[in-house]
Amino acid sequence: MPQYDYDLITIGAGSGGVRASRLAGKYGAKVAVVESSRVGGTCVMRGCVPKKLLVYGAAFSNHFHDALGFGWRIGETLHDWGKLVAAKDKELNRLEGIYNRMLRDSGVTVLPGRGVLTDPHTVEVNGKSITGDKILIATGGWPVMPDFPGKEYVISSNEALDLRERPERVVIIGGGYIAVEFAGIFNALGSEVTLVIRTGHLLRGFDQDVRATLGEELEKKGITIRRDCTIRSVEKTGGVYSVVFDMGEEMIADCVMAATGRAPATSNLGLEQVGVTLNQKSAIAVDAQNRTSVENIFAVGDVTDRINLTPVAINEGRVFAETFFNKRPMTMDYTNVASAVFSQPPVACVGLSEADARKNHRVRIFITRFRAMKHTLSGRDERTMMKLVVDKDTDKVLGCHMVGDDAPEIIQGLAVALKAGATKAQFDATVGIHPTAAEEFVTLRDPVPEAET
Repeated sequence: MPQYDYDLITIGAGSGGVRASRLAGKYGAKVAVVESSRVGGTCVMRGCVPKKLLVYGAAFSNHFHDALGFGWRIGETLHDWGKLVAAKDKELNRLEGIYNRMLRDSGVTVLPGRGVLTDPHTVEVNGKSITGDKILIATGGWPVMPDFPGKEYVISSNEALDLRERPERVVIIGGGYIAVEFAGIFNALGSEVTLVIRTGHLLRGFDQDVRATLGEELEKKGITIRRDCTIRSVEKTGGVYSVVFDMGEEMIADCVMAATGRAPATSNLGLEQVGVTLNQKSAIAVDAQNRTSVENIFAVGDVTDRINLTPVAINEGRVFAETFFNKRPMTMDYTNVASAVFSQPPVACVGLSEADARKNHRVRIFITRFRAMKHTLSGRDERTMMKLVVDKDTDKVLGCHMVGDDAPEIIQGLAVALKAGATKAQFDATVGIHPTAAEEFVTLRDPVPEAET
């Protein structure tokens, strides 16, 4: 008889857990996935996918306005929030079915319920114990909620995706990517939006020119940004909420949303009891092979708090499966991982920010700001910003940053160039596609004068 019920037990059916489990099953392992919520995880069910669908829906507001400048006669437009949410839910149900089928086709058993480790090889699910040779933790992250009087009235991005009605006045706490994405969604669909941030700029960790540019563009659209500000309390008064800020000002809102970050979902999994080491952020500490401090227990994705992006989790899951179930040892390369923010306008970047590059390099900076051709006729007051960070000594391009339409699509291609170690001379030697915004990245010739950087 086999020593264990399964070769692999995965706790968490998100992007990383599903990829690892599917591949392990494909390679002949007996695999079980334990999931307490919906198969698909944060990205598919509570994050990237539903949020992007709402972004698409909201963007039509700008498209209708832009069309007037191109000769279209636009009649009355009216948005049905409930219809958009229902369509989004239908698509999520379809995707969940696909994920379940992919696991099933790979021979993976899905066990609904919360998995808790009781020893290094045993997981308890709904009162029943199952054993596995290897255990993979892929439980992702969960929204961090603020702590002030009235916090029980504050929703997270999870609930924001399922609102049955669009609130007319929305206060969003936070200035990260989730905050600015939802600010754009609500604003474009007609809500009065206030962003409350503790610092002077949005998108902490991004390049400073990106942060400043996005802030300016959001304010042009009518989004209020309360900088260097916090919320003292929230009270419910009838069907609305009274929000009091740190300096004593009060405003009334129909919805208060917190987008103040996400934390690794490591609580109540039995990790500490079986000896799995967590770091100071309560993330699971792992080595280059995704192994924890317990030899047969591994972790991938946001629960490890390395680079919290879906494609990273997917690749970590692949590395794990290839290494331990296909005899092809691999490690994940975390350099030059591109990322995007689906704000309105969108943001994307790959490589180092100017500030980070200056820590170890002498740099040249190339920046362009312009009004996209489309808006010469649409009349929209929106400007695109593109930036290259270049090593002065080697001519290697260290970072590419963009705020503007199609930024994620454009930066994805440039990520290949940075991964290949492209130099500024190679960018310059590349013939652009005209007329496009993307060609600006290969026509930047004059660096910003040193005195300005």
